[in-house]
Amino acid sequence: MKLFEGKISAVTGGSRGIGFAIAEKLAEQGSGIALCATGLERAEAAAADLAQRFGVKTLGLQADVARAADCEAFAANTIAGLGVPDILVNNAGITRDTLTMRMSESDWDAVLDTNLKGAFLITKAFSKAMLKKRGGRIINISSVVGQTGNAGQPNYSAAKGGLIALTKAHAREFASRGICVNSVAPGFVETDMTAQFAEELRTRILESIPLGRAATSRDIAQAVLFLAGEGGSYITGQVINVNGGMFM
Repeated sequence: MKLFEGKISAVTGGSRGIGFAIAEKLAEQGSGIALCATGLERAEAAAADLAQRFGVKTLGLQADVARAADCEAFAANTIAGLGVPDILVNNAGITRDTLTMRMSESDWDAVLDTNLKGAFLITKAFSKAMLKKRGGRIINISSVVGQTGNAGQPNYSAAKGGLIALTKAHAREFASRGICVNSVAPGFVETDMTAQFAEELRTRILESIPLGRAATSRDIAQAVLFLAGEGGSYITGQVINVNGGMFM
């Protein structure tokens, strides 16, 4: 029997990169999948791909997680179409990198609204049904820079650091209902987002990683799989670092 046979998972930002790798691993292990992206066509294509390859029920929905109404619709449509999730993964994120002196207020707000407020809004939208179900896992995808900070990413660092604190707050709030809440904090991951980095920057980052390589999206997905499974049943309020030794 597959690890998540009969389970339901909801993944934000699930149409590509780390989010898709997470949705793919969960589907591979038998979970039904609801995923959202800002583009409906992309979300539907990703969901159809998972359904075809793994024979699980899927939903691909449009949602901007920075908007409360979108989050509520994603939760309502997921519950109506598949059921109450056993696993909720807050992965959606964006970057607007530049130094503080050059950063616009709108770039600050966009990153905080998506990367931090979005996780709050999605969790809030699903929380009533998950609490009533009395069990489940919520996994927030943070970042190494939420622990170390990073020049040129004050907004992203603040959002990801805030997400770690939000993880701990929700772990305390939801524990009595059997819901474990944890964070996975990736280091440097090969994604569409990091592929845009200048070669000099990539080289400098790789030299800072003791294991000597970037992570793949699947490396991050495996950590999520562990927390979502039986191995994570007595872990809550924790940050699992998947960074090759960048931060110890």
